[in-house]
Amino acid sequence: MQIQAVSIEDYISRIPEERQESFRKLFDTISNNLPEGFEENTGYGMVGWGVPLKTYPAGYHCTPGSPLPFINLASQKNFIALYHMGLYSTPELLDWFVSEYPKYSRKKLDMGKSCVRFKKVEDIPFELIAELSKKMTVQDWISVYESQYKK
Repeated sequence: MQIQAVSIEDYISRIPEERQESFRKLFDTISNNLPEGFEENTGYGMVGWGVPLKTYPAGYHCTPGSPLPFINLASQKNFIALYHMGLYSTPELLDWFVSEYPKYSRKKLDMGKSCVRFKKVEDIPFELIAELSKKMTVQDWISVYESQYKK
């Protein structure tokens, strides 16, 4: 379920009311902990953060002329999804996250390649997401992206 929104506030206002507070808290947790240089945005039916074109003019190879995506949040039909490209592309970061998750949540980790799904808002491990958000700088992400995707 994609939400077409013109701003982050517009997006949040369109998600189910019972998720809005937790979604906002998750959004703020990431925003307050990301290293300097990432910018908030909307796109692909989600809200997120990416590397702006002023920092990385080459942009995203799949959508030329758009910022390089890094983290996105989406309110899906049955869950809130956190997409973190660093988890998808950096085995060490993925291993760290998978090993840390049980320390912050009693629920089993529900994860795809870069998508972490939270079916219940009370199960979102905000402290772990804050730590995850701090793990990669803009330059770290550009280096990983160029070494793995931009060939």
